[in-house]
Amino acid sequence: MRVLLAAALVVLLLLVGTLLVISGHTDVTIGPLDAIGVSTPVTVGISNPHGVRDVRAWIEQGGASYPVFEQRSPSTRLFWSRHQPPRTVTFEAGKNKAAGLVEGKARLVVETVSNDFRGASDTASRDLAIVLAPPRVAADGLQHYINQGGMELVTFTASGGWSEAGVKVGRYTFRSFPLPGKDPNQRFAMFAYPWDLPPDVTPMVFARNAAGTEADAHFWFKLFPKKFRVRDFPVEDALMQKLVDSVDPNGQILPGKDLVTRFLYINGDLRRKNNQQLYDLRFKTEEKILWNGPFTHWGKEEANFADVRNYIYHDKKIDQQVHLGFDLSDVVNGPVEAANDGRVAWASDLGIFGNCIVLDHGYALQSLYGHMSRIDVKVGDMVKKGQKMGVAGSTGLAGGVHVHFGMQIDGVQINPREWWDEHWIKDRILSKLTPGAAVQSEQAAEPKPHRAHHKKR
Repeated sequence: MRVLLAAALVVLLLLVGTLLVISGHTDVTIGPLDAIGVSTPVTVGISNPHGVRDVRAWIEQGGASYPVFEQRSPSTRLFWSRHQPPRTVTFEAGKNKAAGLVEGKARLVVETVSNDFRGASDTASRDLAIVLAPPRVAADGLQHYINQGGMELVTFTASGGWSEAGVKVGRYTFRSFPLPGKDPNQRFAMFAYPWDLPPDVTPMVFARNAAGTEADAHFWFKLFPKKFRVRDFPVEDALMQKLVDSVDPNGQILPGKDLVTRFLYINGDLRRKNNQQLYDLRFKTEEKILWNGPFTHWGKEEANFADVRNYIYHDKKIDQQVHLGFDLSDVVNGPVEAANDGRVAWASDLGIFGNCIVLDHGYALQSLYGHMSRIDVKVGDMVKKGQKMGVAGSTGLAGGVHVHFGMQIDGVQINPREWWDEHWIKDRILSKLTPGAAVQSEQAAEPKPHRAHHKKR
């Protein structure tokens, strides 16, 4: 009898030990979060193959603890699941859940209990700020005339508790900057009405605080819708081979695939990747005006901004893409000159744009020069309007020698035609900034002859 009891005890101890050994801990991850306000969504990632039976969250501030979330599940200490996938828990935290919170520093703590024999407790925490003052924003009372595909400037005042302010146009967001010589709450934003938005979108200024609370305000505007050209672009085998080899001379893109598949990848997927690279350059900007007067225009316009191209191969449409810039014809070995003063933000290969230069002109306004055969400047260089930066060519996705000239505001590509117009610049941009900024820009401008006069179409 004693032997049987001893054996049973040994088996029980082995079972308990095994259950303890195979029990696990929980990985708890709090999503990106810097502040909590009146009601702020919190996302928590939970990973445990056995699942969890308890999730709790609280905010610690000034020696007090404020519960904000609790979720319980049935306990299965002996017959737990072994293959629970990671999951996400989302809850609201803030003043509405914890009335005692005040503005200042705090800590969010999340605790889980594993749903297995051990029932291990695991926690994650994040230091953050409690932000309760709501933001406010008021736009100027000026008239804003906007061309679709073009841009405009609006001034506004942000007040209350805010950490970010700018302009929203549909799914696009544009940053703001302090008005030169003014209080930081007095701001301006240069923004685009992108070519691909419908004509019924209403631009709005906004201000939001670190906790995500946002205030919006309307301003007067009139949009001039534009109908962009749609053109067939024939691509035969010889041209397709030339374009693919130009972009991918070593055959690293989709090796082993047929020519059409490689071309479609370059024309579509790589184009989107390169446009994202251009968009990411918006942060390489200076908070001051670097440009002087109108941007120079040269060469013959071979392709316009936002031309929709239907690629025709053997009498069949195989692709459609949008050309976001001007193709300005040039001669072999012709110089590529800076359209305005600026600092070099990019000077290297950029996929479909080939050898490419991007200049920053301040306040997130940038210009692009693509398909060059040679680049003679480097990132960080300051260049003057008319300065030679390299030599024209046909690198990248170019069928012949020309310069792809584009412009963007805060990473969104826009029609450069407006920036070739001195009157538009004075009326739509400089007149809305402080007089000092406008005078400074005009006094610094040095008239230079254009290589070719631009004619309006």
